[in-house]
Amino acid sequence: MKLIGLEEHFATDAILAAWNRLPPEWQDPSHAQSQAPMVDRLRTFGADRLAAMDAAGLDRAILSLTAPGTQSLLPDEAVSLARDANDLLAEAVAVHPDRLGGFATLPTPAPDAAARELSRAVTTLGLDGAMLFGRTRAVNADDPSMWPIYEAAAHHRAPLYLHPQAPLPAVSDALYAGFGEPIDTGFATFGIGWHYETGVQVLRMILAGVFDRFPDLQLITGHWGEAVLFYLDRIDNMTELAKLKRRPSEYFRDHVSVTGSGIWSQRYLRWALELLGPERLLFSTDYPYRFEPDGTARRFLAELPEPVQEAIGHGNWERLVAAIRR
Repeated sequence: MKLIGLEEHFATDAILAAWNRLPPEWQDPSHAQSQAPMVDRLRTFGADRLAAMDAAGLDRAILSLTAPGTQSLLPDEAVSLARDANDLLAEAVAVHPDRLGGFATLPTPAPDAAARELSRAVTTLGLDGAMLFGRTRAVNADDPSMWPIYEAAAHHRAPLYLHPQAPLPAVSDALYAGFGEPIDTGFATFGIGWHYETGVQVLRMILAGVFDRFPDLQLITGHWGEAVLFYLDRIDNMTELAKLKRRPSEYFRDHVSVTGSGIWSQRYLRWALELLGPERLLFSTDYPYRFEPDGTARRFLAELPEPVQEAIGHGNWERLVAAIRR
């Protein structure tokens, strides 16, 4: 069975340096620039990455810039660095087209430029959509200033992968602090904060009518739906209050696909299958943050019927890519 991973990350030296120059309030405490082995893996596009894919059992990786992308940078710098990152990614994909693909980096601090960059990435560079990180500094994903990006994505039918980022400092201080480091940071990020942060951004987009405005827009989220799946029935109570045309759960099922992000939980897999069906599940390993060189990824789907394995492992992604208007 072919396995295609959709949350497989890279970084560039220029973007790592730009993150280090940010004021403390806009730095992401979770990024791994100080951990040399992790940074080395993020920088790698060639033989070492392919060897890691082989060890994990991954046939193809759709690469994306790691969090927090360019979304905390100032507009001019974000535009320049995103363009350079996309050019670099396209070059890497061209060398190994059978093994690598790519999600574009978008300079969301300049939304109109981000929309143009998404079009360039899809039509000229051959990338397969884009990776977003929820907020742009303090601007939420549903803000109308972000809508040119969604318009471009819907026009091209290019999927947008909404990836976690750290909560705003005030949120971290209010909800996740008080235990001392490194517990505070872990609690605010991979412990639980990332997932509520991202799930809330998806729900904000639904409640703001983004999918009514752009019915061809498709999102992908990781980590088994970023805490939303458990509350899909509950959030439907907001339908009338928000004056939505459909229930929030219907928007989610029609516009959002989910991956597991290397969380190898059979319980979460069964829950996602029950709520969304096999046509809305995709595959990811979250390299290099999760890396099991023992075939865990390939064994994870083994108990499912073969057609379901094929759909999750590669078929659903290939269907999304085939629909892109280039």
